[in-house]
Amino acid sequence: MKIVKSRPDLCTGCGACMIACSKVLYKVEDPDKSAIRIKERPGAESGYDIFVCNHCGKCISICSVEAIYKAKNGAVRIDAEKCVGCYMCVGFCPEQAMFVHKDINEPIKCIACGACVRACPTGAIYLEEQD
Repeated sequence: MKIVKSRPDLCTGCGACMIACSKVLYKVEDPDKSAIRIKERPGAESGYDIFVCNHCGKCISICSVEAIYKAKNGAVRIDAEKCVGCYMCVGFCPEQAMFVHKDINEPIKCIACGACVRACPTGAIYLEEQD
């Protein structure tokens, strides 16, 4: 499967990736409803950090209601009907790549659709084949 990877040194912080993602996931232009997040580094170390799921699957075992699973294509997904909104997976995620929004019961995470990659004007994010 292909996963989203990043080159933070190329990121300008424009947010095009977050808008594209929120359009795919929730049909709105709202960066807070995006599964990819760009955050400016504080202090002297200028630039941006890019947070996006690498589909490692470590969150699957932490979900007590078995709402998180690996799809046939290899992407780690959340079954919204099973999710109880405890957000244990959000706190557990080693990549800090699962997000919460007050209007959405289940955590927001990447589904590996590639919309963010197509929207990125600098090539700061890209798709890479993963075993």
